[in-house]
Amino acid sequence: MTDVQATAVDIPTEDGVADAYVVHPADGRPRPAVLFYQDAYGLRPYLRSMADRLAGAGYTVLVPNVFYRLGRTPVLELPEFIDPDADPTLWERLGPIVSGLTPDQVRRDADAYLRWLADSPVASDGPVALTGYCMGARLVLWTAGAHPDRVAAGAGFHGGRLATDDPDSPHLQAPNITAELYFGHADEDPSLPPEQVARFEEALTSAGVRHTCEVYAGAHHGYTQADTPAYGREADERHWAALLGLLKRTF
Repeated sequence: MTDVQATAVDIPTEDGVADAYVVHPADGRPRPAVLFYQDAYGLRPYLRSMADRLAGAGYTVLVPNVFYRLGRTPVLELPEFIDPDADPTLWERLGPIVSGLTPDQVRRDADAYLRWLADSPVASDGPVALTGYCMGARLVLWTAGAHPDRVAAGAGFHGGRLATDDPDSPHLQAPNITAELYFGHADEDPSLPPEQVARFEEALTSAGVRHTCEVYAGAHHGYTQADTPAYGREADERHWAALLGLLKRTF
């Protein structure tokens, strides 16, 4: 792992200005870029530490506040340890924020994030990779489908609602995706029941997308997030090995 340098940046979009966190190896040389999509709890210290770890492996990592339309980070004040059971109102407040981010908004914002990376002196020329967590896994698919010429790899971990009956369900992007994908599903995840797991895999296979999908036995939704009770160390380390392996293959 190398030393890293982090900066807060503002990214102009069609709908305003997205605040973001960018981190890269401290030598300042251009590195392959990774667009990192947050979970529902947003851009916070633990997510920054994840981005730092990824940058330490040799990448330039951009983590935008995807809820910027509602304000700068933190959009919602959260405790250091986020336990929904300790605060029954948490998801009453978060639910409308998450559901208010539409696929069309995601695609417009992705245009801006990818333009910013293309212009950044610390990001290498060429394609980028994506990684996303929880709701961010859906954003990976919408972005990869909208930008097949820019996205070389995409990863999603403990994603929910990946293959629903909705007309803009993320799995329907499969025919547009040229990137190699890796998805690590949580075994104990009511937001992604077995029938959706099967539908998602079938969509990728039918579209000829290079992919690996694995179900992490015993893992809960949110298994990568150590500032929540869902965290699972073994599943989290498996996620890191899978993500870094994907990046090594595609960059």
